Amino acid sequence: MSYEQKNFDRLLGTEGFSDTMLKNHFALYQGYVANVNKVADILKALAAEGKIGTPEYAELKRRFGWEFSGMRLHEYYFGNMINGGSPLDADSPLHQKITADFGSYGEWEKEFRGVGAFRGIGWAMLYYDPIGARLFNVWINEHEAGHLAGGIPVLALDVFEHAYVLDYGIKRADYIEAFWRAIDWRVAVERFGRVTP
Repeated sequence: MSYEQKNFDRLLGTEGFSDTMLKNHFALYQGYVANVNKVADILKALAAEGKIGTPEYAELKRRFGWEFSGMRLHEYYFGNMINGGSPLDADSPLHQKITADFGSYGEWEKEFRGVGAFRGIGWAMLYYDPIGARLFNVWINEHEAGHLAGGIPVLALDVFEHAYVLDYGIKRADYIEAFWRAIDWRVAVERFGRVTP
């Protein structure tokens, strides 16, 4: 079974995101989907040939995690955006949990934006730990380093340069502001609701 790319054309026309930048970003995401399928097929063929212990198999197995995470993180990111944004209801369980875990929504937002502004390429993520019943803002380096084992992604922000340089140059804070206006909080609330009692 192959993975299929999802269509995020609904984001075209989003304020703060040029269509050119979005189309470039969609093409990059499509490359991750294609590479997940290609690498999976090659790994299957190598395993059938009894080559699991080879350096080629080992390197492709490592590469698979990077490609897969690149695919899935982009789906979380594009999935939690909408043209015009949608507000986070202060009575929602997610808002209440953010307030409980961070002291206030404002404190959480300040920290999340700060994580997104870290130097380097990667992702800022709001994760929910279902075992400890806590929310965490997390930095993910590239696609694979920094994930919380067992953590559930609630909100994803891409801070690779390809997500903003075309429109914002090196002004990452301006890009994060544009992202903030495009968050579809209904999706984040739904993600959170699927894993909480």
